[in-house]
Amino acid sequence: MLMLLGIGSVYADKVETLASPSGNIKLEVTIGDRLTYSVFYGEEQILKDCPISLQVGAETFGTKPRLSSAKRSKVDEVIRPVVPLKYAEVPNCANQLTLAFKGGISVDMRAYDNGVAYRFAINKGKGQTDIVNEGVELNLPEAFTAHISKTRGFMTSYENPYTHISTSEYRIGDEMTYLPILLESPKGTKVLFSESDVRDYPNMFLYSTGSNGFKSVFPKSPQAWEPRGDRGWNITKEYDCIARTDAQRTLPWRFAVIGTDATIAENQMEVVLAGKCELDDTSWIKPGKVNWDWWNHWTIWDVDFVAGINNDTYKYIIDCASKFGVEYILLDEGWNKRVQDPFTTRDEIDVRELVEYGAARNVGIVLWLTWLTVEQHPDVISYYAKMGVKGLKVDFMDHSDQWMVNYYERITRECAKHKLLIDFHGSFKPAGLEQRLPNLISYEGVRGMEQGGGCHPDNTIWLPYIRNAVGAMDFTPGSMQSAQPEDNRGTGSMPMGSGTRAYQMALYVCFESGLQMLADSPTRYLREEECTRFMASVPTTWDDTRVLSAKAGEHYVVAKRKGDKWYIGAMTGSKAQDIEISLDFIGKNGHLTYFQDGRNAHRIAVDYKRGEQDVTPQTKLRLHLVRNGGWCGVIE
Repeated sequence: MLMLLGIGSVYADKVETLASPSGNIKLEVTIGDRLTYSVFYGEEQILKDCPISLQVGAETFGTKPRLSSAKRSKVDEVIRPVVPLKYAEVPNCANQLTLAFKGGISVDMRAYDNGVAYRFAINKGKGQTDIVNEGVELNLPEAFTAHISKTRGFMTSYENPYTHISTSEYRIGDEMTYLPILLESPKGTKVLFSESDVRDYPNMFLYSTGSNGFKSVFPKSPQAWEPRGDRGWNITKEYDCIARTDAQRTLPWRFAVIGTDATIAENQMEVVLAGKCELDDTSWIKPGKVNWDWWNHWTIWDVDFVAGINNDTYKYIIDCASKFGVEYILLDEGWNKRVQDPFTTRDEIDVRELVEYGAARNVGIVLWLTWLTVEQHPDVISYYAKMGVKGLKVDFMDHSDQWMVNYYERITRECAKHKLLIDFHGSFKPAGLEQRLPNLISYEGVRGMEQGGGCHPDNTIWLPYIRNAVGAMDFTPGSMQSAQPEDNRGTGSMPMGSGTRAYQMALYVCFESGLQMLADSPTRYLREEECTRFMASVPTTWDDTRVLSAKAGEHYVVAKRKGDKWYIGAMTGSKAQDIEISLDFIGKNGHLTYFQDGRNAHRIAVDYKRGEQDVTPQTKLRLHLVRNGGWCGVIE
């Protein structure tokens, strides 16, 4: 009997534990027949026996892994993002466990006070190798509520509304989901799962395991493709792997942010795991606001010219931007004769003239192009940079396989070489590139206001806790023709945005993007000057962020500081909210100017009230937000 026990002990599973600096989060790694990990938040188990594996060429790691060494270290640094969307200084503090295995595979695991992260590293000699698959599983100890955005396939614009479903009801064969996802335990603990430092590698998708869990699936690496129309493509041949890549490298970080609703909204996990800025000179990178033409359909009135896609209209837009201190205007689809030809403008457009007109008024020009046009005409970047254009909006990628991930990086590097900003639409979520190349100023990948009546505040209220919780988000807010959802009957020339006027204004404080659009007509902005001046004054980068009240799916209240000014924004979904907030964070007495829902905004969404009052750190504000409502203000 003793001999048998001794033999059993030789083959017993090895367990390594790793705690966060404060000890509130613990990660247990089990090395046995499989490599698995479990995560605990205090006494609550969040993830249970989650296997991870990696198939490199003909070798599969993760089955009976053989441990060579276990090394412990600390991560303790301060990151200063070039484009700080939440904080000017971001602490990166974690305990790390590096497990090296025979066969040239190692795993870095980190425990933060607000979550966990891990990544594979491969050392397979020189040259290239094939990553055939990476196995990622999220096994939950019981049924959680999952807040996910489903998709039928790998071709997606990442704009589907959120589905809210128990993991016990999410079945094998159901549509998969893209990242990020938000999970909620029966105790109310929130878990945000996503990835960072995705380089030369596809984005991850997840599908149901059928037993309270999720399993990874990746698009294969394209080997050949052909254009489809003026902005699409068909993959005609694939490699039998998800990535053909360097044989010595680290793979993307997989991370889970764990805690309260406020923990999720305040997190910077994607930032700290992204990698270092690779640009020597970033002084030319200027975040800011953008007057946008496409949503309002070039609608201008009370003028003596015919409004439309022409220089007279864009000069009017530039004048409006200059009046309110807006840094850029965007020429969206329609400024060139053919989408495929970026060098021939329509007869009514002269880009050089608009660049010069804007420069005289401190307004830069951003041009829309499809990704396919840029791919087929790479010299378009240098051509318009020499002309004085400040940035490009590149659209319709709609894929996130290895080739397309590399396209994002290739084009962003080329734009950086010529000091151009880039805003990706038809895009996947942030996954680290914007930290390494911060001229990548924003991404879409969100169900934004361009969807008109399909952009509902009941879906939008989740964005601070899911999509915007992993980085910049080009939502395109700013409707002055605000409407309650049942009244939103906007047309191309007379668009409407769901949510109250105060709600639309509050989005500029609540949402984060290095380029923040002003989507409505300049005529409306000029007629609604006090509202426009507030929206245009809200910074796009911040020194500090404080989430004051948070309940995912119900409301979000945040304060953000730029210099010595504090801005406060509050938003809600379809249920009215009464929220009390303390101003103890402001540090000294100040003067508050605010905008709130009017008495009848629950029905007539354009109804708002402006007010002012002196405030102190002892002041408590009582905010009443009507359904689909908002509140915003600035303390000086």
